Amino acid sequence: MTLFLGLGIAGIALLLFALVFDGLLESLFDGFSAMEGLFDGWLSLPVIAGFTAMLGFGGAITLGTTGLGAAAATGVGVVAGAGAAWLTWKFSRALMRDQTDATPRGTDLIGSSGSVVTAIPAGGYGEVLVHLGGQPVKYAAKSETPVARGAEVWVESALSTTSLAVRPVER
Repeated sequence: MTLFLGLGIAGIALLLFALVFDGLLESLFDGFSAMEGLFDGWLSLPVIAGFTAMLGFGGAITLGTTGLGAAAATGVGVVAGAGAAWLTWKFSRALMRDQTDATPRGTDLIGSSGSVVTAIPAGGYGEVLVHLGGQPVKYAAKSETPVARGAEVWVESALSTTSLAVRPVER
């Protein structure tokens, strides 16, 4: 039983190692074309850790609760480990496929309106508040003409990732 418990604990330790040092094993084999992609699927560290932990704990539970011998406990552990490895593999693939929307950029604001938070001097910078994805976002803004605080402006272009070119709305 000690061997099985040791395998279970080693599997948990290996899983913690995989979580802390993610990608370390893969980086050790960079440049070896024969090893390319080997650790992305069934031989990934989390899958091996799940298999090892369930092999150990499944075998220990079988030995401790039944009168079966070490061979049967190993068989039960292998089946439990294969199930845990498969679930870990499926779960990690689902997480890797999970995509988020693209990060909004200043160019997404072109043509939208906003209001001046800090007055903009002619040819200088101030601040505007615009709504991006339903959320208010403050940007540095530059204008050819002076724009007073509280005035409504249109975004003409993005000067950088944090600043916009605006013009006052004429009424």
